[in-house]
Amino acid sequence: MPRRKPFKHHKREIWLQLCERLDADFFEGKRRRHDRIEAFHGEWMITLDTFLANDVTWTRMRAPYVNRDDFVFRIFKENVMHRIGKAFGMKDVEVGYPDFDKQYVIQGSDERKLRMMFANPDIRDLISFQYSMYLALRRDAPLFQKKFPKGVNEVYYQSIGTIANLERLHDLFELFAATLDHLCAIGTAYEDDPEFRYY
Repeated sequence: MPRRKPFKHHKREIWLQLCERLDADFFEGKRRRHDRIEAFHGEWMITLDTFLANDVTWTRMRAPYVNRDDFVFRIFKENVMHRIGKAFGMKDVEVGYPDFDKQYVIQGSDERKLRMMFANPDIRDLISFQYSMYLALRRDAPLFQKKFPKGVNEVYYQSIGTIANLERLHDLFELFAATLDHLCAIGTAYEDDPEFRYY
C-alpha cells in the first residue's frame, strides 16, 4: 500500500493547482512565513495564507481596498451559543432572506448597507458554499500586523485549520471578487489600487 503524502505537501499541490486556475502567484513559506497565494482581481490583490494563533493553524484570505465610507460588517454561522446570545439582546440584522438570516449572524455599522450587500444572490450563494464562515469588512489591522494607510479598509475571511480543497478555495476567491465588485456598486469602495501589500 503506497504511503500517503504528508499533508503539507498535499496542501501545496492543491494551492499550486489553484494558482494555475487563477493565473496567480505562489510564494513558498520560509522561516516564520507560511506559503501564500497572491491573485489580482481588477486593481485589488487578494492574498491567501495561513497563520498560527495559540498553536492552532488558521486559513485566511485578505484584500485591501480604498473605502468611500466607514461601512463595516461581519457575518458568521449561527450556533447554539449565538441563539442564546440573541435571546439576551445580541445584535443580529435580518437582511430579508429568511433561510439566509436563519443560518448566519450578521452585524454591521449600517443596516441599509447590510441589506444592499446581501441582496446580491451570488454573494449569498458563495457564502453558503463554505461550511465554515467568518467574513468581515474591517478598518483596522489587528495588533502586531502591518497597519492600513488612511482610507484603506480590508475584506477579511478566516477558517480554523488549513484549507486544502481546490473547489472550496476557488469559491473563496470568487466570493472575494464578487464582494469587492459589489462594494463598488453600493458606493462603499473605489476600484483604485489601494497601494498596500501585506508582504
